[in-house]
Amino acid sequence: MSIQTPQEIRADAATPSAPHTPAADRVGHVEQHGTEHVPASERHGRPSSLFWVWMSANVGYLYFVVGGVLMLLGLPLWEALAITVVGNLWWALVGWLAVSGPASGSPSVSIMRAMFGIRGNKVFGAGLGVLIGVFYEIINVAFATLGAIALLAHVGIGLPPGGEWIVLAVIGVLSFVIGVYGHATILALAPWFSAALAVVFVILAVFVFGAADWAYTVEPLPVAEHWALVMLGFAIVASSPLSWGIGADYARYLPANVSKKAVAWYTALGGFVPALLIGLLGVVAGTAIDMTDPELTIGEIVPAWFTPLFLGMIVLSSITNNVLVAYSTGFYAQALAERISRPVTTIVTGVVATAAAGWVLFLTPSFLDALSASLELSVTVFGPLVSIYAIDIVLRRNRYDGAALDDTRPGSPFWYRGGVFLPGAVAMVGAMTIAVLSANTTLYVGPISAALGGADLSAFVGPVLGAGIYALLWLTTDPYRDPAKRPGAASAAMIEPDAAASARTEGADA
Repeated sequence: MSIQTPQEIRADAATPSAPHTPAADRVGHVEQHGTEHVPASERHGRPSSLFWVWMSANVGYLYFVVGGVLMLLGLPLWEALAITVVGNLWWALVGWLAVSGPASGSPSVSIMRAMFGIRGNKVFGAGLGVLIGVFYEIINVAFATLGAIALLAHVGIGLPPGGEWIVLAVIGVLSFVIGVYGHATILALAPWFSAALAVVFVILAVFVFGAADWAYTVEPLPVAEHWALVMLGFAIVASSPLSWGIGADYARYLPANVSKKAVAWYTALGGFVPALLIGLLGVVAGTAIDMTDPELTIGEIVPAWFTPLFLGMIVLSSITNNVLVAYSTGFYAQALAERISRPVTTIVTGVVATAAAGWVLFLTPSFLDALSASLELSVTVFGPLVSIYAIDIVLRRNRYDGAALDDTRPGSPFWYRGGVFLPGAVAMVGAMTIAVLSANTTLYVGPISAALGGADLSAFVGPVLGAGIYALLWLTTDPYRDPAKRPGAASAAMIEPDAAASARTEGADA
């Protein structure tokens, strides 16, 4: 990985964004950049493109299922609807993370070196990122495979013995090929995927609302048990936006002087709008059909001609969601193995996820139970990681030196002590520990949750403690007591005059 000299940094900063897409990032060609920062001469695009990228990934079947899970928990209709709204407000945090992309020109996993150190990032940034990414890749491949098998059966195509594994393999290839091509191809296809999927969901909404039981009631529970279910439902909904700690990956090609507000709003709305509307649709559908197996029971409320469209939507939406997941998981994996290119790491993690999806689908007793339990616990990891990232942007006033972040050698600006930045490591371990102890899931109840009558506070305490502990230690740890000694301060000062207009107008926003 090459490191730019100060002269090259100044030249990049002084070069205006290219009027056309650079050779490193062209539609239909494998993107050449990996975890290294994108030079200013190759920056292009507008923040509005982020809306379609995030919308295409989140017009997805998973949110329909999550809405149904809230009803399966036994929550009243109006409470399930309210939980869906409140839980998806975490998308605002995802939008905030995206502003670090144009500032640094780097993907999120590289920016996290500032929070955890070069070595610490391999555990808390790249390591956890790979686990999170593969987890969601498994979910998407599994949903798409189930949808494809059901679609084949619906049109009368029978599978031979073992044929489901062939379907799985085909879905695996389709799920990861666009992610291999990278940024420009994703941006070009995103509006088309968004439009196609949105049409199907609008039609589905007509049938769901027509069949909905608005007088739907559930058996009342004791107050403690009821609130435990409310908090559990919130954790499940919040786990989706909190898993997207990768906003910089799709914003890093934008020029450094773009509006931070525009980057944050387009990112947040692109995820929030479809996640909210489809989640609400899943809740309402839960009043009319059994959401344990919606691929089959949806036929009770839709005409026969719509069923194959519904199943096709499951397949396509799961694949489009996997496009973004696979792309970013490739970055995380490359940060662990720097000599391997991003396309190769994307393929390797995709193969692992596809094989794991086969095991979950065909060799475990209940996919939905496994999914629910995983989502319940995943927020204990996602919450602290995303909140530390978010507060770091505030503390640094969104000043990240992409060239300095690329330098992974001992003694480099973000090496800190032994390659680890203790505030980040301590905050992650501490917040994750308390979040796990505060969780209440179908498989595990933490002692703090048990002491509070079963209330699951993990989706609150994890992010709050992560950000709070990190900020406290950040402000009291060398080199941050002296701003002049902070990593990247010198090279950032070289770049700042060239971005003066942006800094003057937006500095107060960060």
